[in-house]
Amino acid sequence: MSNHFSADKLKFPGDDRRLDLTDVFVFTSAGDPDTTVLIIDSNPTSAPPPIPAPVTGPEFYPGAVYRINVDTDADNEADIAFTFVFSEFENGRQTGTAWYATGAQARQPEPAGQVLAENIQVSFDGTVQPVQAGRIRLAAGLRSDPFFADVEGALHGFVWTGHDDFAGNNVDSIALEVPTDMLGGQVIGVWASISRRRADGTLEQMDRGGNPTINPFINPDGEKNLFNSRQPADDVANYLEPWSAILQNAGGYTPEQARAAALQVLPDILHYDRTQPATYPNGRILTDDVYSLRFAWLTNGKVPPSGLKPHDDLLAGFPYLGPPNP
Repeated sequence: MSNHFSADKLKFPGDDRRLDLTDVFVFTSAGDPDTTVLIIDSNPTSAPPPIPAPVTGPEFYPGAVYRINVDTDADNEADIAFTFVFSEFENGRQTGTAWYATGAQARQPEPAGQVLAENIQVSFDGTVQPVQAGRIRLAAGLRSDPFFADVEGALHGFVWTGHDDFAGNNVDSIALEVPTDMLGGQVIGVWASISRRRADGTLEQMDRGGNPTINPFINPDGEKNLFNSRQPADDVANYLEPWSAILQNAGGYTPEQARAAALQVLPDILHYDRTQPATYPNGRILTDDVYSLRFAWLTNGKVPPSGLKPHDDLLAGFPYLGPPNP
C-alpha cells in the first residue's frame, strides 16, 4: 500500500476509510509548463487482507477538512493551503467548498482565506465537471485508484506474484491545476492531511503524508496513529533516531548511511523542483513505482522491483486519474 491503511494494525484512521489519505501527487501539467498539478486521494475501496471489504460509501467524509499544504520557503511550515469541506451525502449527491489561504492563514487548522468555489459537484459516475475558480482549475470525485502494488508478494518473502492488488479499485480524488506563479519559487514542499471534528467541534488530524509508502511501512503499531496526528516540522526530532535504527536493522545500513536514508523522507514532505522532470522523489507522477522504490530503500537495495506496470486507464489530461471502476 502507498499510504493506504495507515492506522495502527493496518486499519483505516478512525476505522473509517473515508478518513484514509492514500496518495499525494505533484507534477507539471502536460498541457501547460506554467501550471502545477496537485492531487490527493482518499477513501480506498481496497482493504488489506483479511479485513473485509469496507462498507462505507463512495463519498468524502462529510464535514472533514481535506487539506493540501505547500511550503515555499523550506521551513517545513505551510505557506499556502488549499482546504476542502464536503456536505452530507444525500440521494447520491454531494457538494464541496474550496478555500485558498496564504501566510499565517495557511497555518490555521480550520479552512481560511479566500473561498475559491462553493457547491462543487462531486462526481461519482466518472463524468468530471471541472470548476474554474479564478486561475485555478479543480475537480473532486470518485476515480480509479492509480496506485499499483503486489501486496501478496511482499507478505511472502518478496517472491513477487505479478498480481496487482490495487487494480480495479477506486479512490476519492481532489485534483487541482494551479498556475506556478501562485506557488512561490521553483522548489516547493507538499503534504496533505484529513481532519475530522470531535464532539466539541475541534479538529482532530486523522491522517497525513507527503512521501508515498512511509507511515504504514516503517512505523510500528502504536506509532502509526501518533504519526498521523503530528506535523512535518517535528518529524526530524521525533523520527530520525528510531527510523535510522530501523533502517540499520532492515537494510544493513551503517549508522551514517541510515541517517542519510532517513533524511531522504524526513520531514514527511514531498519536494518538487519544477525545473527538473517530475518523478519520485522529485514530485510524484501517477506512473512512479513507489512500492518497489520503498522496499529498495528499506532494504538498502536488496529487494528487486516487483515488475508491475502502471494502470492503463490513466488520462493524459485533467483530472489525470481514470474513470471509476464498476
